[in-house]
Amino acid sequence: MDSLVLALYRFVLGLLFACHGAATLFDVMGGPQGPVPGFGQWPGWWAAVIELGGGALVLLGLVTRAAAVLCSGTMAYAYFVVHQPQALFPIENGGEKAALFCWGFLLIAVLGPGRWALSALVTPARPLVHERT
Repeated sequence: MDSLVLALYRFVLGLLFACHGAATLFDVMGGPQGPVPGFGQWPGWWAAVIELGGGALVLLGLVTRAAAVLCSGTMAYAYFVVHQPQALFPIENGGEKAALFCWGFLLIAVLGPGRWALSALVTPARPLVHERT
């Protein structure tokens, strides 16, 4: 049951993050949440690419830990550079989504993708204890 809950959490978190990136890059699903960044523009365009790609990787469960660390770091950067200078608390500075995504992806990075991930099909599970011969 725990692995199913982890899979659902990972799936929903990745899907929401990927949708946020797609909305910014392609003006779909209600459009971007802020100004539309130009191609290659730092940091907005790159953040949207990480949101789309990293969210999709987490959703599918491929290179999940690395993708989750990248996504978490992206949201930490967004929080401290964009939101935190405006006010101390997320409720005051509009950084609730960035903070929640940051901590959510950090949790996935620590827990891993679980057994309901595509990486489980690609790489067979290794035993936790190796016997010496």
